[in-house]
Amino acid sequence: MNPSSENGRNEGERQARRKAAKLVLAHSGTAEIAQRLETVGVPDHEDLREPENGLVMLRGRIGGDGAPFNLGEATVSRAAVRLASGEVGFGYVLGRDRQKAQMIALCDALVQSDQFAGAVEANVVAPLRAAMVSDRSRKAQETAATRVDFYTMVRGEG
Repeated sequence: MNPSSENGRNEGERQARRKAAKLVLAHSGTAEIAQRLETVGVPDHEDLREPENGLVMLRGRIGGDGAPFNLGEATVSRAAVRLASGEVGFGYVLGRDRQKAQMIALCDALVQSDQFAGAVEANVVAPLRAAMVSDRSRKAQETAATRVDFYTMVRGEG
């Protein structure tokens, strides 16, 4: 195997790890992330972009091939941090939660670090993922319990 394909695979795995971590973090609560992040020794870092709120335009489309149109605006928060070792992380979240955006950015940077990636996965992302899966499973069971099976009776008129 040549080194360039191995580097490409490593980069792909790293991007997949970042994407999976951001998915879990975006669906977790701010307090839960903060509590889990305290268990990891957070290294020195600087804010490249102070957490801030803004708006994004949402685009819609009718059907699969309809013309796109502006649906409306949504509030978002974003942040960017750089670790002392050089890794840069970005955090975006719907709503006005600047602290959550900053923590997501910090976790994103830590996941890229060889030194902290394992600790963040084990102490932050994995427990939050387990809680998210458990919550979704519980909600699915509650929903299934209220399911009504409708059927049609055929009347035999003669």
